[in-house]
Amino acid sequence: MCYAIPGRVKEIRDKYVLVDYFGEEKKALNEFYDIAVGDYICAQGGFVIKKVKEDEAKEILSAWQELFFELQDVDLRLSRMDSGKEDSDKKLRLILDKALENIPLKKDELLYLLDLDNPQSCQLLYKSANFLRQKYHKNSCCIHGIIEISNYCRRQCTYCGISTHNKSLSRYRMAAEEIIETSVEAVEKYGFQALVLQSGEDPGYSVDEIAEIITEIKKKVPVLICISFGEIGLEGLEKLYSAGARAILMRFETSNPKIYARIHPGQELNSRLEHIKKAFSLGYLIATGALIGLPGQSNEDIINDIYLAKKLGAEMYSFGPFLPHPKTPLGNFKVPSEELALKTLALARIIDSESAKILVTTALETLCSAARKEGLLAGANSLMLNVTPVKYRKLYAIYPNKANNKELISTQIKEAVSLLKSLGRAPTDLGVSETKAG
Repeated sequence: MCYAIPGRVKEIRDKYVLVDYFGEEKKALNEFYDIAVGDYICAQGGFVIKKVKEDEAKEILSAWQELFFELQDVDLRLSRMDSGKEDSDKKLRLILDKALENIPLKKDELLYLLDLDNPQSCQLLYKSANFLRQKYHKNSCCIHGIIEISNYCRRQCTYCGISTHNKSLSRYRMAAEEIIETSVEAVEKYGFQALVLQSGEDPGYSVDEIAEIITEIKKKVPVLICISFGEIGLEGLEKLYSAGARAILMRFETSNPKIYARIHPGQELNSRLEHIKKAFSLGYLIATGALIGLPGQSNEDIINDIYLAKKLGAEMYSFGPFLPHPKTPLGNFKVPSEELALKTLALARIIDSESAKILVTTALETLCSAARKEGLLAGANSLMLNVTPVKYRKLYAIYPNKANNKELISTQIKEAVSLLKSLGRAPTDLGVSETKAG
């Protein structure tokens, strides 16, 4: 199946194309193709991924057209705000009314939302965030695949199961040919148009080797490549961009330098931030965020984390719960509640209503089996499916009992698409943030 519905090019503005989706117009950056008005294209993350033959595009659009508007109706119904709940918190109503008008909230108002503990009040917060998601992003939902190519890591992070602390972990490193074959299969057999290549900070791969792998993948299939290899050096970012990578997933994990230093011995937050800033300056789509529930973290820290993600030019927000691995120094630390994670997603939507794509992380799905649906109904609009070969998945043990460790790719796709349809979401992914669009 196709995770990005083809759109017809309506206008060309320098390197950008204006694309029509059943009457909706969105922009995408074209770097690699000779495109004319009237052509059909698919895009991911605001980048044109491929041209689509007219007859093929019309066949897909014909099959999708009726369903597309049916899904919009479902989404509108589910995102509609209820009115007249006299028993609800009056202060909460006033704060959310401001948010719904896209009036920036003060920090004390955001903290009030994050402190909510009444289930009814939390649901009102989630519905408000979902309303804003629908208002600015309609019913589009990004679906990306992730390939975990190696669980080697040189770092000593005090919570991560693939860090040097975990002496009992069996290590693996996929060969270049296997990475390429897995990527090609994900695109050609399963229809993915965006793939995250992820590993620990593995010295077993040189930047040049990774660049060659990306180049080969791009030669074989049209796909948006997102890199997630930790800190590979500023020069390394340039090499991988030149090879064809166009997105980077790199969490800063906390905006609090003291907390960062405690959980990352020998590392500095500024180094992490410099990598993200450099990636943004090169033109990478930025996916970043933080961990929720870190030792010593305050609610104010969480608010600051969201603001930092926005300041860094995040196109995609990745905020997931802190799930320490038992074989690490922080292994016995208490994990956060599902409610705190969902409230954080909702606040991310409120703080960056118009631009943010917000991911339902695998960590949140691990924390709660219903998290995918609950996250999408709390303002999120992005999912990630695991296309790592099954024999490796359980070994990429950044935290215990990771969701989707055993499910076949076909099963993951079927379940994700079924959920999206039940919520009225369409698997489209076009549009760039204003900071990129200029």
